[in-house]
Amino acid sequence: MVGSLIMRIALFQPGIPQNVGACIRLTACFGLGLDVIEPCSFPLNDKSLKRAALDYGSLSHLTRHDSWETFLKAPERVDGRLLLFTTKGATPFHRFSFEPGDTLLFGNESRGAPEEVHAAAHGRIVIPIRPEARSMNLATTAAMALGEALRQTGGFPEAG
Repeated sequence: MVGSLIMRIALFQPGIPQNVGACIRLTACFGLGLDVIEPCSFPLNDKSLKRAALDYGSLSHLTRHDSWETFLKAPERVDGRLLLFTTKGATPFHRFSFEPGDTLLFGNESRGAPEEVHAAAHGRIVIPIRPEARSMNLATTAAMALGEALRQTGGFPEAG
């Protein structure tokens, strides 16, 4: 579980099970922790997780939190910064300086993140897109953000 110390991804009340599944695979491939902050807009049970994660479940380090408050008090939150990716972000992701231990937080696909989540974040980051586009897919955004963060911090696994 050493990789979970490098960086984490957190999903705030996700609404699309396929995005959770893609993030399970994403974090499993890099040995990172994944936090799911409930409630979700779908049943988050063993059956749905098994289907979403395919055969990556044994490689994943998924932690479920029953509320935002529980997530904030979790041992995984003791160290590192909480970085919110949002269309209302102040800093473009390619200009932000990531650090080991950062948690990359993504809001609900349709509602985003409420004010208390914005207020708790150490940084609000945006992935710039064309003005006429509303937003990108959550899992795509998470992959782009994580790729840049791992590039900056030297967190990619060694090629085998």
